[in-house]
This record gives sequence, structure tokens and C-alpha cells, in this order.
Amino acid sequence: MTSQFKVMMGAALAAAPVLQAGTETWFTPLTQSAAVVAPNAVAELSAPWIAPEGLEQINWVSLAEVENSILSPGQSIVRAAGQGTSASMFDMLAMHPGGSHIFIPHESPVGAGVTRYDIYANKAEVLFQGDLGGLNNNWANDWGAFDPCRWTPNQTIITAEEWAGQGRVIEVLNPMADLATETIQIRELNRIPNVSHEGINFSIKFKNTLYFIDEWNSGSIYKMVWSDSKDYTKPAQVFVLSVDAFISSGGIPANNYNEGANATATREGAATWVPLTDKLGVPLAGITDPFRNGPTNDPRTNSDTMGGRPAADDAGGTPYGRPEDMIVSKLANGNEVVYITTTSENKVISIEILNTTKGLHKAGQAVVRTYCSNSGTPKNLGFPSTTGTLGSPDNLAIDALGNLYVIEDAPNSSSTGGDIWFVRDTNNDGVAESIDHFLSLRVNGSEATGMIFNPGVPSEFHVAVQHPSSTDLTAVPNGFGDAVWTFNLENIPNQDFLRSLKRGRLRTLTNQ
Repeated sequence: MTSQFKVMMGAALAAAPVLQAGTETWFTPLTQSAAVVAPNAVAELSAPWIAPEGLEQINWVSLAEVENSILSPGQSIVRAAGQGTSASMFDMLAMHPGGSHIFIPHESPVGAGVTRYDIYANKAEVLFQGDLGGLNNNWANDWGAFDPCRWTPNQTIITAEEWAGQGRVIEVLNPMADLATETIQIRELNRIPNVSHEGINFSIKFKNTLYFIDEWNSGSIYKMVWSDSKDYTKPAQVFVLSVDAFISSGGIPANNYNEGANATATREGAATWVPLTDKLGVPLAGITDPFRNGPTNDPRTNSDTMGGRPAADDAGGTPYGRPEDMIVSKLANGNEVVYITTTSENKVISIEILNTTKGLHKAGQAVVRTYCSNSGTPKNLGFPSTTGTLGSPDNLAIDALGNLYVIEDAPNSSSTGGDIWFVRDTNNDGVAESIDHFLSLRVNGSEATGMIFNPGVPSEFHVAVQHPSSTDLTAVPNGFGDAVWTFNLENIPNQDFLRSLKRGRLRTLTNQ
């Protein structure tokens, strides 16, 4: 298949109707987590994952490859000098709708930027990056800790700051520009509140609706509705999710999710989207300006915190334990659902969106449930058991049949790698029947991130190995470093699943 045909086919798939689905487990689950190998060991360079039978893993791009001028003349990639294993930090990958390019945000504490990787040309190019002014707390032309990266319905990409910088969201207006003849155009999206951004995704029903989170141990869940979905700088109304019984059961919005009375307060069940602003994006009376730039500190003890965090507290937003990534999908009943990892709680929640309409600025209702958790969900149900545990779930991915995959934040210990889990929800009701041990990473000091299925080729997915020990060239000369790997499912034993996957319609690309 030519690359041009793949691009055309991928665009058609991305525009196809969204399925709601869930299948039985299509592989034999692992029974233990991987043992970690030494930096630059053969396993890191050739097969960093313990994987089920038939899964082929191939390295597509790494820091070592791009920075080797002999192997890769004319290429570039973001590396913030002097930052050790944090120098590049490949994070939440985004893909072009045709599956031709991967966009890599870099979670470096200063000098963050975005790299575009052309799959077919095997070429990495920096779209933009900061000037390192953040080293002196000058963020005018610098950015820190880019974590999310999403292709938008407007054919742009957005990325945002998590724990460094000012909590800003940046849009790249021409992500496919020819860098030899064009200048990359970026802008800050001041209408989106400043929080510790990671999970950020558009509704699959309404292009004018965006969901996002604040990654914090008192982190809230937000949505915003634009009057004009073709321009993200236009006015929008912002809401925060508040579980109806949270405050009446003793909950305190500004406190950590498990602090004091919050440990027993109700944080699931019926919920309401409470407005922070009016239709023009103007903060309501008694609400902190949610668009204020600022550091990622605690608003209870600091007056300069980025504004989205205290604004949510003012409005009674329900806190969760480090909500991180999100996927937007549909349940079997047709309702939209938002899945969110809550890292500190070792679980994933599902938020069923109720009574949505095409009308603008509707607050609306929702229902919050536990989708899966380490302590409450069976593991490898019907298969041999695993000694692995769901620890610090961070990222989410979705395949063409609607199955979700949960990616852990970090290794289980210094000697045992982190895992990826398949979530089995065959009746698609937003509550899983089992989590099944899918992959385990054995790269020293690293975590997996950015898993994403290729919209042009549904039988493959990509995943990044982030901040391995080998990224620190002082400690590991000629280190392999952060890398993106691709997995091909063509040779898996379950060929019925493979055929179904190829026939399936990928969800809109922004849900990846």
C-alpha cells in the first residue's frame, strides 16, 4: 500500500461513525511483570517489552538514532541540555489522521517542544521548542513539561504544560508545514484554564466541547463549550465536575482526595457540571480567574497558583487523586463516556455523560463510576493468574474495536518494570469485568507512555519509552535514550480478532 493511499484511507477511517464495543481478551495474558535490564542492554535496544505470542516490536525512532549525524543527517529532536534523564522525555504521542506522522511532545522541565516524525521517510524534525529561559523563571519564550498532544477537529495539534511552565495550552496551526519553506505558527489558547494538563480530549458528539483534567492530588475534571468550534481562541464557557453528594457527605474541594473527611466522602454517583464562567468565558462571582498563569503549587498556601485549580475549589469541584489521561468513547446505551486514570488511587473511573443536547452552554448531568481498579477488579479472569499489580495507572489507549488499554506510570520497583493492561468490558457498560496483563517493560529507569493505535493501519500501535537511564549521556555514554516503538499484530494467533480489528472503524482521532 502506498503512503498516499494510506493517508487517504486513514482520513476516511477517522471520519467514520464511532463504534461502541468491547471484545473478549484476544491474547494469552502475562503471569508476571518483567525484570529490568541494565541500561543499553540488548533487550533495551531490540525488544524492551515482554509481550504475548505473535506481537512484533520494532523501534521507529530514538534519541540515539536522530542524534547520530552519520545515521540521520538533517534530522533534529528536542533535547534540553543538562537535564539528565529529563532532557527529552517523549510523552503523549499524537498521529496524523492518515497515520503518516507521529507528533512527540517533550516533557523536559525547560526548553520543551514538539518533534514531528515522518514514519515513511524515517525523519524527525523539531516543529518548535523553548529557549531555556525557564532556567531563570522567564517563560516568555519557553515552555516546560509538555505532556498531552492531540490532533484536533480543526486539523491542528494542541500540547500543554503539566508540572513545569505556567499551565498553558499551545496550538500548532500548521503541524504539517514544510519546514524548508514554511514557518511553524503557534499560539497560546488563553480561553482554556491553566492547570497541570495531561488528559485533554474533544467530545465525540460535539466538536465545540472539550474535556480536560488537573493532575493534582486534589485534581478536578473540567469541560468547556465554545460558541465557535472553528477557533479555540473564541469565547467559551467552562465547567467543573461536582459529585452531587460530595460536599453533603463532608467533602472539602480544596483538600487532597484522601485527606481528612475526603477519605470517606462520596466521590462517585450522580454529578453535575458546575459553571466557572459565563457564556463569554468571564469568571462568575466568587470564582478565581481560571485563566491566570502561574506555577503548579498548592492554592491553599500560595496566591500565585495557576488559576484553574483554585477556581475549581471555589465552585465545589470534586477532587480526585492525580487524574491524568482520558479517552472519550460511547457506552452500549449510546451515551458518551469519559474514562480517566486516577494515578494515586490505582484505578480508572468512567464518567457517563447524561442529557447532552446540541444547545450551547448546557451544564448537564453525569454519573461517575469505578471502571477498573487494582483492588476491585479481577485480573486475568479465566486465564492463569498474574503476580503483576495495577500500579499508578497513567495513560489510556483505545483500539478500533473500542477496547481500552491502561498504561502504568512507572516501574513497579527498581528491579521490576511497569505494565500495560487490557480492560475487558464486553457488555460496554463502563464497569470492567477483568483487567488482563498485556505488556511489561524492562528498560531501566523508564516508563511507558503515549500508546496510540494507528488510524491508518488499525493492526498496529505505537508506544514511547520515556526517561530511561540511557537518556542521561553523562551516566550512560552513547545511551539509546527515549524511543518510540511500534507493535504489529499481523502474526498474532487470534486471527479472528485481527480481521475484526481491520474491519473496525477507528474512533475520531482526538479520542486517541
